[in-house]
Amino acid sequence: MQTPRGMATKSSIDQLNSFLRGEMSAVETYRMAIDKLEKDSTARTELLANLASHEERVSALRDAVRAAGGVPVESSGPWGTFTKAVTGTANVLGDKAAIAALEEGEDHGVKDYRDDLDKIDPQYRDLLVNRLMPAQQQTHDRLSALKKRM
Repeated sequence: MQTPRGMATKSSIDQLNSFLRGEMSAVETYRMAIDKLEKDSTARTELLANLASHEERVSALRDAVRAAGGVPVESSGPWGTFTKAVTGTANVLGDKAAIAALEEGEDHGVKDYRDDLDKIDPQYRDLLVNRLMPAQQQTHDRLSALKKRM
């Protein structure tokens, strides 16, 4: 279905909001993990960098949803509840388990962007391909390297 310039199909807006929920969940989860890290943890710098990257993606996706003629979601929804539970459980087991749980979330993010790219109208794919997906891969790689060092 062709839409007026700047407007997107409902399915494209829904998918952008789905990506937004995932990024909001990542922000919430990283904040929880950072708060529970040992104060002298060597993981702190990497986790703060990943948090900042996910925060930037939240902002970019909110802007994209608005530009597409939609209303950005305001919470991570059920996905946020799930990731908080996983991270909370991992935090009881220590930094290494928390990093492993975060890495699983990063794996999921990489897969989501890749699998759902074709659900986005062409005028919004550039944002995903050139900005969001490379940033997601970078946060994933940073966490994988951290996990290997621990």
